[in-house]
Amino acid sequence: MRAKFCSPAEIIAAEPNADACATLQNDVGISTTPKNAEAAQKADIVFIGVKPGVVLPALRDIASFIQNKQVISLAAGIRLTAMEAAADGRFMRALTNTPSAICSAATGFARGSRTTDQDVDVARAIFGAIGIAVEVNENQIDAVTALAGSGPAFVYTVIQALAEGGTRCGLPAEAAMTLAAQTVLGAAQLAIESKKSPEDLIKMVVTPGGTTAAGLAEMEKLETEKGLIAAVEAATKRGQKMAKENA
Repeated sequence: MRAKFCSPAEIIAAEPNADACATLQNDVGISTTPKNAEAAQKADIVFIGVKPGVVLPALRDIASFIQNKQVISLAAGIRLTAMEAAADGRFMRALTNTPSAICSAATGFARGSRTTDQDVDVARAIFGAIGIAVEVNENQIDAVTALAGSGPAFVYTVIQALAEGGTRCGLPAEAAMTLAAQTVLGAAQLAIESKKSPEDLIKMVVTPGGTTAAGLAEMEKLETEKGLIAAVEAATKRGQKMAKENA
C-alpha cells in the first residue's frame, strides 16, 4: 500500500488476534478474518506469514482452498518440496527483510516445481514494488535469509558501534547516532548508485597515513570483517538446520 501497488480493498489478512484485526481494519483499511481458510478461499495470491514450525500444519488446513493458486511462503527453513507435499498450490519462497516497511527491502525469491513464468513475473513485481528483488535457486535461499533477512540486525550492530565510538570521542549520543545512521545510509546508496566495488569505494576515502587508514588498521587487527562474514555463515547454517528439522 505504501508503494501504491494495490489498494486496501484488494487485501485480506487472516489474524487470530482481535486487537490486531481491529488495527488492520480501522487504521489500514484491509479486510481481516480469524480463519485462514476464509482468507485462502478469497485470495488469488496467498502469502504464508507464520512461524516456520506452523507452516506445514497451516497449509494442510487450507489445502482444499489453494489448489492451483500462487502461494508464496515467507518462512525460513521450510523447503518447497515439503510444502508441495502438503498441498497442491503453485509454491514459491521469498525471503525479505524489515526495511520492506519503508519500501527499501532486499528480497530473494525462488520458484517451485509448479511455478509458472507468470508467477515469477508477479512475484518480481510485488517485491520489486517494496525494494529490490532477486531470483535465486532454492538451495541459495538460506544464504539470502542470512544476508538479507538477518543482515539488518548485523548492520544495526555496526551503526550502534559507530555511534558508541562517536560518544567515546566526545559527541553527544543523539548526534553520534544520527551521524552513524546517515553515514551507513549514504555509503550504501553510493555503493548501489556508483556500481563501484567496495575496494574502489574504500580507496576513495583512504589517504595513506590518514585517519581512515588508522581506523581500518584497527578493524583489521580486531578481525571485524571476519566477524561479519562469520555472522552470515552462522545464520546460513542455522537456516539449513531448520530445513532439516522441518523436512
